[in-house]
Amino acid sequence: MSRGQEGGLAPALILQHKMPSTMISAQTARRAVWRPLWELPGRLELVLSLARRDLVARYKGSVLGILWAIITPVVMIAIFTFIFAGIFNARFGPRGTPWDYALYLFCGLLPWTMFQETLQSSSTTIVTHANLVKRVVFPLETLPVAQALSALANEMFGLFALVVAGVIVQHQLHLTILWLPVLLIPQLIFTLGAAWLVASLGVFLRDLAQGITLVLMAWMYLTPIIYPESIVPERYRPFINANPFTSLVRSYRRIFLEGLPPDWGSLLYFTILAVIVFVFGYWWFAKSRRNFADVI
Repeated sequence: MSRGQEGGLAPALILQHKMPSTMISAQTARRAVWRPLWELPGRLELVLSLARRDLVARYKGSVLGILWAIITPVVMIAIFTFIFAGIFNARFGPRGTPWDYALYLFCGLLPWTMFQETLQSSSTTIVTHANLVKRVVFPLETLPVAQALSALANEMFGLFALVVAGVIVQHQLHLTILWLPVLLIPQLIFTLGAAWLVASLGVFLRDLAQGITLVLMAWMYLTPIIYPESIVPERYRPFINANPFTSLVRSYRRIFLEGLPPDWGSLLYFTILAVIVFVFGYWWFAKSRRNFADVI
């Protein structure tokens, strides 16, 4: 073999050796992004510990303690009921009494409040735990998960109060409440994805905590929580139905107050959006995590 042929073969051999290693490193990088997500179930004890600490810290030192989880929404419901049912004559349910309005309002606020609390706390959770950011071994992705579970625990207290109030006002307990896990799973998936996204953005945009409050306030009023879907003008119905929380709130009211199964069509829509938000939110968090230490 001539020297020229040897010289031509050398780059080819080098390229052949480099290509597999490049492909392997790219595959390794992709696995590294998603590996913490697959390992998350194994860190359940840590997540529950963080959620418990957040829940205890929230009511630590207060006289009423965990009762504030029920008192706060009850006061809010009383105000909304007085304004909308008493002054503006808004009505929910077949009977249309102020008590029915309060029940429907409470039922819609519970899943929304869980989502709102999670996003507001997640927007600052990485900055608040700055001491953990530089610890390579600490799984930062557990922090937003803990916030979501803490807010979910608050919702469970509220749901218990809703069931008791429903029995008192409607004089019946609908067995359709057994459909609740079917609603909670996509709700939690959607919330986790949004929490990861907001937690990551909160590191780079310090004004996000204030901005997210305004966005959530507008979002709540665009969701038929304090008003029934029936009063929405026809030309605005597509926008209201495109809102994923419209689907979730509708199914909550069906299983708790109307004795009906979830609205399967709109619930499927919500579930598909939840999976998309979950995947994108986690991916964004994992990709941007490497820059957290530099910014903080």
